[in-house]
Amino acid sequence: MNDVVAVAAIELVKKQPEGTLGNVMADAMLEQAKEKFNTPVDASFINYGGIRLPSIPAGNINRGKIFELSPFDNIIVLLKMDGKTLQQFLNIVASRGGWPCAGIQFQIRNKQAVNILIGGIVISGNNFYTLAMLDYVANGGDDCDMLKSIPQQNNGYLFRDAVLDYFAGKNKEGKTISSSIQNRVSNAE
Repeated sequence: MNDVVAVAAIELVKKQPEGTLGNVMADAMLEQAKEKFNTPVDASFINYGGIRLPSIPAGNINRGKIFELSPFDNIIVLLKMDGKTLQQFLNIVASRGGWPCAGIQFQIRNKQAVNILIGGIVISGNNFYTLAMLDYVANGGDDCDMLKSIPQQNNGYLFRDAVLDYFAGKNKEGKTISSSIQNRVSNAE
């Protein structure tokens, strides 16, 4: 558990509506989901409560720290949903102050998701989108009941393993773990 998996270039912080720690973890989920499911994935989401540490300090990140970050055996699943269902889901995310995400941008106004872009394109109610998320959320956790009826692609890949694989991959490339605030989720003025 003490083996160093990666090195954080900066302190990574969990915050709402957007934080550097959540961004890194959502990036890890999106990249690893695309690779492990071998399919295009539009966006990824992690429920805010699914990240169990307030921050990771700059410096070495050991395996045990990843287990502290993600102590539950949550599995990454893919859901394909239409834009109308995605809007419902994002409204729940917005009502909870925003969740870590990747591949998508939106603003929160009056606890609703507005100005939603996926891959830089405005979402359409009739288009279908593939989202990566934790099985906990896909199974209706955090008041996401509208997701329960959507078929899931599940290959048993643990979210914690995705973070470990992503961090180890960056380390192998000689890269540090870093992030910035990119207005993935922001409060509308």
